[in-house]
Amino acid sequence: MLVLCFSTSLLSNCNCVVMMAKGNHSSITEFVLLGFSEKRAIQAVLFMGFLLIYLITLLGNVGMITLIRLDSRLHTPMYFFLSSLSFLDICYSSTITPRVLSDLPASQKVISHSACLAQFYFYAVFATTECYLLAAMAYDRYMAICSPLLYVFSMSSRVCVLLVAGSYLVGVVNATIHTGLALQLSFCGPNVINHFYCDGPPLYAISCTDPTTNEIAMFLVVGFNMLITSVTIFISYTYILFAVLRMHTAAGKRKTFSTCASHLATVTLFYASAGSMYSRPSSRHSQDLDKVASVFYTMVTPMLNPLIYSLRNQEVKDVLGKVTGRKSVSDK
Repeated sequence: MLVLCFSTSLLSNCNCVVMMAKGNHSSITEFVLLGFSEKRAIQAVLFMGFLLIYLITLLGNVGMITLIRLDSRLHTPMYFFLSSLSFLDICYSSTITPRVLSDLPASQKVISHSACLAQFYFYAVFATTECYLLAAMAYDRYMAICSPLLYVFSMSSRVCVLLVAGSYLVGVVNATIHTGLALQLSFCGPNVINHFYCDGPPLYAISCTDPTTNEIAMFLVVGFNMLITSVTIFISYTYILFAVLRMHTAAGKRKTFSTCASHLATVTLFYASAGSMYSRPSSRHSQDLDKVASVFYTMVTPMLNPLIYSLRNQEVKDVLGKVTGRKSVSDK
């Protein structure tokens, strides 16, 4: 092992970079997450707000999964994907929010190098999986509305399971690429990450090595994932729109629009906030804007998904009323 020290003056402290025979390795073993405001009053408000969001996320998504399992009317491909989305949102939010809640009251928001990369990995897995799962849900609606006679065969249980499993597989591959490249970075200077969790752009900003390869890989891979999934969603809903316009009954149009509007609202929230984060290189990032966008797609969107589907979907509301009705009768 060789230790190299660089000094700008005789009185300055040396900045040491640890060099190993196989390449550069980080001399920093932990990072400090800057998070949000340092003011205690603001931190207290944020803590209560994020805690409320997380509790609603857990209750809403667990409740959605429970409702779908309880009633046989919801044992269809659409609700299979919806329960998969709810499970994914629980995992997705739990990768970020508990850590934020523990850091807010802490004086030092320290995270180890390995824990930081682990958080980055699982966050990338679940975020990418959600992109592809939303695209699979759009394709499911397309088949149900535009090819109803073939729907039972084209969206069989096996196909649905393969689509969900494929979404997770793409998420794992994507996360492995980015985390593997992040392992090649060296961190020998400031160890403060100007974010509330470990993500690619904030990590690249404090790297001692040139992060151009990481930035290009993130731009290309994330861009490809968002492009392929957004195009799938756009084409699916274009065909759905034409099918709705050809419907003769107003009731059919309202039911179809209500179902599709829920999914479109979820897609819009997720893609608008995520796209603003990863559509430009890290050198052009506004850290404060990135934090706001990140709050939306890591905390707010997982909370809103079950609310959107339960409020906009008549079948879910009917099952919820049936379940609560049973409870009230049993209480009496």
